[in-house]
Amino acid sequence: MKSQEKFKICVAGAVETNACGLDSLDKAKEIGTEIAKQGGVLITGAGSGFPLWAATGAKEAGGPTIMFSPAGNKREHKDAYRLPSDANDIIIYTGFGYVGSDLLMTKSSDAVIIGCGKVGTIHEFTMAYEEGKPIGVLEGPWDTDEVIKAIVGDRKRTDKPIVFDSDPKKLVKKVIEMINR
Repeated sequence: MKSQEKFKICVAGAVETNACGLDSLDKAKEIGTEIAKQGGVLITGAGSGFPLWAATGAKEAGGPTIMFSPAGNKREHKDAYRLPSDANDIIIYTGFGYVGSDLLMTKSSDAVIIGCGKVGTIHEFTMAYEEGKPIGVLEGPWDTDEVIKAIVGDRKRTDKPIVFDSDPKKLVKKVIEMINR
């Protein structure tokens, strides 16, 4: 039996989405749906908010999901971190806290899509950027995309593969094109 490896796209974003805007969760779900429709595996950090909605979209579209938990086991995941355990096929309990699980999550992905978020999301972006991973940044009525634009400066002067778009479907398509190059 011949096996075909699927591409793995990490979706990073805010767990607390109050600063994200009204349609941010719908856009997250659309990203997850599109990743699944294109035959990919969605990877998240096992949190709620933006990543959970992306995972929900992927699951509803029949796609596989992998979540990297900062907890060391299922009980700690639920009781200490109070993280959800639905919308996933596999939860990897890293035991490394948020910083360590973010590192494993981004290293395990072929590309990363950044939604609305704050420090944790910028941390995930920075690790993917330094690794040279293809990155898609969702533009919207939040500050995250503008912060990232300020960090990378003039994109014509960087060799890092990064794209911006406000349309979730177009963004996923651009990221997949970068993976395939």
